[in-house]
Amino acid sequence: MRRCLLLLLAPLSVFGAEPDWLLVAPQRVVAGQRFEVIAVAPPDEPLPDELSLRVQVDVTELLLPARAENTAEGSRRRYSALMPARAGGPATLSLAGRNSNSIALVIARRDEMQRLTGRQDAAEEPPITEEEPVYFVLGARDGWSGRFQLSFKYRLFDPASGFGAEQPWLVGFYFGFTQTSLWDLSAESKPFHDTSYRPSFFWKWQRTDQRTWIDAARLGFEHESNGQAGGTSRSINMLFVRPEWQWSAGRGGMIEFTPKFYTYLSKGENPDIPLYRGYVDWRLRHDVGGQWITTAVLRTGMAGKGSLMLDMSRRTRDIKVGPLSGYLHLQFFNGFGESILDYNVRRNAQLRVGLAIVP
Repeated sequence: MRRCLLLLLAPLSVFGAEPDWLLVAPQRVVAGQRFEVIAVAPPDEPLPDELSLRVQVDVTELLLPARAENTAEGSRRRYSALMPARAGGPATLSLAGRNSNSIALVIARRDEMQRLTGRQDAAEEPPITEEEPVYFVLGARDGWSGRFQLSFKYRLFDPASGFGAEQPWLVGFYFGFTQTSLWDLSAESKPFHDTSYRPSFFWKWQRTDQRTWIDAARLGFEHESNGQAGGTSRSINMLFVRPEWQWSAGRGGMIEFTPKFYTYLSKGENPDIPLYRGYVDWRLRHDVGGQWITTAVLRTGMAGKGSLMLDMSRRTRDIKVGPLSGYLHLQFFNGFGESILDYNVRRNAQLRVGLAIVP
């Protein structure tokens, strides 16, 4: 497991070919205003008077027409586009219909709510956003099985009005919810093997200067259970803290290290769960410019028993879920406790493939 985690630190561009087109753009644009990009075409391919830009904000995809601002200078040309006023928050930018690199950027909303709260990140963030990956994957080890996950977080206070505007620190409070299900597709009635429900309540802090040694942190409470009764009932209650670090990885890429440290308030019907799960989830994420996104979560229990989960997503132009962009999603799990029901059970390593809308 340690070897698999270390492999994440190696460049991941080997999984996809180099893009034909190169896009250069600012890392920060303002909603409702025009911004400029530079497009570099492959050899012997003309630069048109208008290009289409693809902007991915959470699970929403926007297509923006970009018109040329100058004549082509060799294989380079400058274009401008209008960022819609409704857009906001972290996003990725690429050329639509062309094989190009993707750029991570932030869409800012410079309006009255930002002035009132003094929290730039809150003004840019929609009330409901993704929390963990949202996907459906299938595997065939020891019979066909499926795994799917739904996850979101909701900001409890509006930064533009009420308590949020009067007390900006309240804007950092969130309610989160994640549901993960394992589906036994080989059994006669196709039953769900187990489903875990994880509601959480936490406060998120994000730095506003360049001196603080961490980029962000979360402090909160989380409950996890499978909603069963009797011998198959499992539940835990935890307090957790999650510091966050981010580093630029070049060409719009990003590396995130977000370990989650927790202590158990109660362990319900599974008092020995720290032997298999431990007290920390070591999480590392590598985003290669919105193309390949790899996330590893490593747990090591107090008895030396643990688990490793690897999620890899590749954005594809041809997969759509309604208006949403799709990602080819690969998931590998090895170790104890793929579900809370089986927290002390080790099954054969499992590789699953499917689709994600939030990688």
